[in-house]
Amino acid sequence: MSVWFPCRFCLTMATFLVLTLLTLWSFSSPVQAEIFTSIGQMTDLIFAERELVQSLKEYIEAEELKLEAVKSWADKLDLLTRASTSDPEGFLAHPVNAYKLMKRLNTEWSELESLVLQDPSDGFISNMSVHRQYFPDEEDEKGAAKALLRLQDTYKLDSESFSKGKLPGVRYNAELTVDDCFDMGKLAYNENDYYHSVLWMQQALRQMDSGEDAKTLKADILDYLSYSVYQMGDLPRAIELTRRLVAIDPSHQRAGTNLRYFERLLSKELRDLGRSQQEPADERPIQLDTYERPKDYLPEREVYEALCRGEGVKMTPKRLSRLFCRYQDGNRNPRLLLKPMKEEDEWDSPHIVRFLEALSDEEIEKIKELAKPNLARATVRDPNTGVLTVAHYRVSKSAWLEGEDDPVIARVNQRIEDVTGLSVNTAELLQVANYGVGGQYEPHYDFSRRPFDSNLKVDGNRLATYLNYMSDVEAGGATVFPDFGAAIWPRKGTAVFWYNLFKSGEGDYRTRHAACPVLVGSKWVSNKWIHERGQEFRRPCGLTEVD
Repeated sequence: MSVWFPCRFCLTMATFLVLTLLTLWSFSSPVQAEIFTSIGQMTDLIFAERELVQSLKEYIEAEELKLEAVKSWADKLDLLTRASTSDPEGFLAHPVNAYKLMKRLNTEWSELESLVLQDPSDGFISNMSVHRQYFPDEEDEKGAAKALLRLQDTYKLDSESFSKGKLPGVRYNAELTVDDCFDMGKLAYNENDYYHSVLWMQQALRQMDSGEDAKTLKADILDYLSYSVYQMGDLPRAIELTRRLVAIDPSHQRAGTNLRYFERLLSKELRDLGRSQQEPADERPIQLDTYERPKDYLPEREVYEALCRGEGVKMTPKRLSRLFCRYQDGNRNPRLLLKPMKEEDEWDSPHIVRFLEALSDEEIEKIKELAKPNLARATVRDPNTGVLTVAHYRVSKSAWLEGEDDPVIARVNQRIEDVTGLSVNTAELLQVANYGVGGQYEPHYDFSRRPFDSNLKVDGNRLATYLNYMSDVEAGGATVFPDFGAAIWPRKGTAVFWYNLFKSGEGDYRTRHAACPVLVGSKWVSNKWIHERGQEFRRPCGLTEVD
């Protein structure tokens, strides 16, 4: 870069001078033959030259500022990429790092491109052209930002702690700037999510008031914040914030109008209440519990999120006394006689077990290696149409692996059959899933509730779920069951197993479960859904709904 810019700087400066002189000549050429005849007219050229010198100085200053900006960006990214490339997955395990990567590649690199394009740089543009096809787009940036909001809600993280990177289990610190917080709040605002807009605009304002530099104007923060607070029903605070906005920008287009409107509304409210004087605005900082979070489509939201935080788990001493550990030999299966599988009870009813040492580190790495080239956004089956589609409540990427793909997959499939005692001949392929920033799968059933689902005609419904945990997760990422209050935490190399259907073939609705958002870490799992067909003599049917 130190080679390109001085050369281009000289060439561009020369071009600038030539163009400027040509411009001057074009304006004076109609009468140039008479300029020398009038000192008065020539004095005009003196002032024109002075303006030209001033323009030249401004141009040089702009070039120097541009070069300084590019160098500063390069130095900053050099340090950052040294850290990130030394441990990419560990670095991206921090959700703020993942969000800021999305933001940098979608927004900030494009701004740098525009800066460099002011003096065309073939090398940079060529590089951008090659790599741009692999960049995240606006939807990626929005998705990563929404993931941070989801994590904030699920784990009850205040904006200040989040902004300062104070998350459990983090190995790499990452902070959000005023501009980052403003962008988060603006995204929420544009989605009519005023609850989160308030939280993040308030954080942006707090950091700016503490002296942090930012490109964002305080007037813009107050503009968004005051209206969002109004939308949350807090008129006194909306008025106080709008007055602050008017004080720093009296000519603001909307502030005066909004202030008069808010004051009229408050006066009407006071009259309706029979009061003549308003209560002073609450001066306490806006916190998570200042305003009530709006309800959404998920009825068990509070229970589900509490379990994700490890709260409300219904593991009583009586239940604990019914849980045991044992060696599982698969009913004296020859492959398990010499080395039986270690099995622990995780829950009594419905019965959920965890198998220890279900996968070796070598097997895990091989499965991930096979899956990575084929990972694609995970889908769900639309309950009305049966068509597979992406959904905001399932945020992960997955790939499907066959036994023929590699001996490791065949061996894992056989192991699942051995320890469960169920045939995997009619089971689905091994699904490998990786949860990204804030990755989750909200409460759902594994079995189909559509009795005439064409997918069930051959192999039947999903009888059981076998779930391999292929990574530890520093924070979050539990598998929770809201109906009976269980939370199962990922442990690398272990697997959990449960039945989705009663022996009668009816679905066990207690098994509605969720994959909690990953707060810190990278969560890898592999699922095997075992179907009914072929289990007639391995798990005989019953007439009652019993385990």
